[in-house]
Formats: sequence, structure tokens, C-alpha cells
Amino acid sequence: MATAQETHKLPGDLNDVPGWFWPLDQVLFSWFLERQERQGTRGDLLELGAYLGKSAILLGHHLRDGETLTVCDLFETEPPDAANRAEAAKSYSTLTRDAFERNYLSFHDTLPRIVQAVSSTITDEVGAGTCRFAHIDASHLYEHVRGDIGAARELLLPEGIVVLDDFRSEHTPGVAVAAWEAVLNRGLSPVCLSSQKLYGTWGDPEPVREELLAALRERDDIAVTVEEAAGHRLIRARAKSKRMRPPSLPSSRHPAPAPAPP
Repeated sequence: MATAQETHKLPGDLNDVPGWFWPLDQVLFSWFLERQERQGTRGDLLELGAYLGKSAILLGHHLRDGETLTVCDLFETEPPDAANRAEAAKSYSTLTRDAFERNYLSFHDTLPRIVQAVSSTITDEVGAGTCRFAHIDASHLYEHVRGDIGAARELLLPEGIVVLDDFRSEHTPGVAVAAWEAVLNRGLSPVCLSSQKLYGTWGDPEPVREELLAALRERDDIAVTVEEAAGHRLIRARAKSKRMRPPSLPSSRHPAPAPAPP
């Protein structure tokens, strides 16, 4: 895993922001959020673990009047336990709140609500049943991820969507255990799996599965397979190439100048 780098160059577009938020997941985030908007579902957005803001910037692009995006991250605050300190020192030693804010404000007029604290405090900061979408990408340690999943269940609307990052990476077995435990024992229904993230709901998964499957099958840049496992219907999505049709993305205030004509 790469070490986080604090950025000083202002990003000219979303892909200039460092982070592991791949084009396929940008498409999927946008699809779920736009579906909620089409259906008139209102609620706040939540991200646990911000890194340098790449996914938060896209979430902020989908905020509507009266909605709030809350971002919870330790940033440079000392982690509360030895295992978390070791993880932060290895992968996020140069991550700062200033870098996050600088990137975010390159695309948006105002910052999201920032909770600079451990993710276990989020249920004290956000009201139960107020969120329509939650992205969990904080600690990779089983105990913390399990707690973050429980918090998401409490904070989401009944049909809300939760996204679990790194659920299948070889360096994050604790996330895998917590994710599949939630599916098998805690009522979470998976809707879609990408190479990096599990998208799920504690509501009825079938309507959103069917709509997503139809939408993905219309694209020639995404490969889709469906299989059954432990009573769950799993949609697996994979990018066919690195060049995908992007979703609607926020525009930077600092776009790169157009190349000079030949």
C-alpha cells in the first residue's frame, strides 16, 4: 500500500487528488446517489475515513439543499491504541486536515462538516436514521470496522446504502471478516461488489439490484456477473479497461490550461 502524500499542488480535476477511488467506484457512487435523487430520497451523507478527499469531493457534488455531508477522520490526531497507531504510521503519516481541506475547497464553496476524532464517536455527532449514504473507509482493524458497520446501520435510513472499502484486499483481512460477518449475521444485504468495495443495504435489496443490473448491462465498459452465495444474490462489476465513461464529476477551480494548438 502506498504511503499517503500531502499534496501542495492544487488539483485540476478529481483524478489529480491522490487516493484509491477508482473510476468504476466513481460510476457506482454516482449511480446510487443519483438513483436516490431521482426517487426523492432525502438524507445526509457520511464518510468515515477521508484520506485526501477524493471520494468526499464526489459526495459533496451530490449534496442538495438542506443536506449535510459529515466527514470523520483522525487526520493528524494521535490514534487511540497501539494497533491503530501502527497502521497510521505505515500508511497515513503525512495525511493532514489542511491537505484534505485544500483539495475539497478546490471543488466546492464550503467544507463539509468535519469530525476530527475516532470513528467510534460518530453516533454522538450524527442523528440516528438521518443518512441516505455512508462510505466506510477508516480503520482496517476488525474491531473498529465492526463498530463502524454498526454505526452505519444506526445512522442510515431504512433503504440507505452503505459502502465498505477494502473488503477483499489481502492487506485488510479484518475488513473482510467484519464485512461478511455483517452479511451473514447482522442483516446486511450486498447489492454490488466491485474490486475494491462492497455496496449494501439493510433495506429491501431487490429493487435497487434490478435497476443497477439493468444499468450496468447497458454499458460496454463494465463486465457484470451474477451469482448466488449463502442465500444472497451478488452482482459483481469489473472495469473492462482503465478508460471508462466517467459520471458527472465536480469541476475544479484550478483546471489545467488547455494545450496549445499545434
